[in-house]
Amino acid sequence: MNSAHLLLVEDDAEISELLVTLLSNEGFDITCSFNGDDGLHKASTNDFDLLILDIMLPGRDGLEVLRELRKIKNTPVLMLTARGDDIDRIVGFEMGADDYLPKPFNPRELIARIKAILRRVGLDQSVPTTNQELILKNGNIEVKPQRHQAFLAGNEVELTNAEFNILVELLNHPGEVINKSDLTQRALGRKLTLYDRAIDMHVSNLRKKLGNVTKDQPYIKTIRGVGYLIMSADNTDNTPS
Repeated sequence: MNSAHLLLVEDDAEISELLVTLLSNEGFDITCSFNGDDGLHKASTNDFDLLILDIMLPGRDGLEVLRELRKIKNTPVLMLTARGDDIDRIVGFEMGADDYLPKPFNPRELIARIKAILRRVGLDQSVPTTNQELILKNGNIEVKPQRHQAFLAGNEVELTNAEFNILVELLNHPGEVINKSDLTQRALGRKLTLYDRAIDMHVSNLRKKLGNVTKDQPYIKTIRGVGYLIMSADNTDNTPS
């Protein structure tokens, strides 16, 4: 049974009741909130393993809650969005959401997404500490996986859990193209599904934070129709296009 403590912020009482029943049956401990202000207060003053956050809420909407929460905490966030609201999803990812699920959704898909996020976070936190700390370097990028820290030219860069995992995966395979399916599985902890653009959005946000390795070439290169590649000063001229 799972012992993770989840905060569900959903204003629809019927949906909330159904989700509480579903998640409780999976062994999760659930706390509910029915508006953005109360949800933000609970999320800010308690340590939850995951926040399930609807975008459409009375008071503060879900994006506002996420924006304020990210100023003080990195609690994993799964956002619930109306189907077709691509702008909300993009903005949510830019603000630090870990994943999203469009309504209406299959309950088993929700459970799978939750478990994938918790599994990924759990793996991040369970990296053993050794006397010799692992450091990944590429150009001006330096990552310390055991400390969950990333630096660019000596300055720490704030990354979401998903962005950090993607960067580590790319750095572990320098000069190698990682296809979207493998990167989704390794970094997000789940399979790539049809019309799923989560990995693309996370990579796009990460690319903006890292900038360019040369004047015109970003650190993360898109290999059209395949996946992504981490660039360095010594492999910018001989990579696939």
